[in-house]
Amino acid sequence: MDVLERYEPLVDDFAAFRAACERPLPSVVRVNEIKATPKRAMAALDAEGVGYEPTEWHPSLLRLDSASPGRTWGAYHGWLHGQEEVSALPALVCDPQPGDRVWAACAAPGGKATQLAALADEKAFVVANDRNLGRLSALRFNAERLGVTSMAVTNRDGRNYSLKPFAFDAFDRALVDAPCSCEGTIRKNPDALAEWSLSYVESVAAIQESILRRAVQATRRGGVVVYSTCTFAPEENEAVLDSVLSAEDCRLVDFSCDLETRPGITEWQGKKFDESVRKAKRIYPHLNDTGGFFCAKVEVGG
Repeated sequence: MDVLERYEPLVDDFAAFRAACERPLPSVVRVNEIKATPKRAMAALDAEGVGYEPTEWHPSLLRLDSASPGRTWGAYHGWLHGQEEVSALPALVCDPQPGDRVWAACAAPGGKATQLAALADEKAFVVANDRNLGRLSALRFNAERLGVTSMAVTNRDGRNYSLKPFAFDAFDRALVDAPCSCEGTIRKNPDALAEWSLSYVESVAAIQESILRRAVQATRRGGVVVYSTCTFAPEENEAVLDSVLSAEDCRLVDFSCDLETRPGITEWQGKKFDESVRKAKRIYPHLNDTGGFFCAKVEVGG
């Protein structure tokens, strides 16, 4: 089965979409502003002879000539973190503020969770959780390398996450970067679709819905929950939002983004979704020369 063909009705320039999916993904790093400024990080790359170009939409994201950003001195010192360009979007939409309690529900290996800590200038309390114990070692390594001190790491199932160990009863913000079928990662992982099946998509969608519902329940009224995946599948994106909107006290809200995007879809294979899912953003690889992505912003108590 050609998995990508199922999305031809959704993509306005399907030939460009297919061509982009077949090209390697550009190498991108995020400047870790806990330890360095973009100016200092770029000076380090200059000294090492590594070419780079800042992205147009965010000054802390640099496209490198090197395919091995982890081997640069900037990465060694924790000034740079290899992170797919579009995956920097959810933490920016979450927009943590000093004093906030922020839950990263599926945090390993830590790129977005450490970005949350940096965005709040290390003055928020970030709870980075992941149910996969093996992946937590990478999260801890990255948090230490990047100098993050405002983070607690937990190893629990996000679907029934308990707040009992904490001295508060709700988060201010949450980021659910949900486990998914990873279709949008095909540019960096050409085998991403090798074992794709609709049954897996449907099974992981049930998990995504449960985690997102728990995030809404664990966030205070007026707080923000950001939902993101790296897949094109409406079953894992708009359908999940539609189910959570009907089950929990929340609403989708607009957010700005300097990337070229497309709105969420309201119908897929005979199923209709809440009209507000148009406020979510679909990002296809050919639009900005990135991976594929989906992002939505939810306000609790809407």
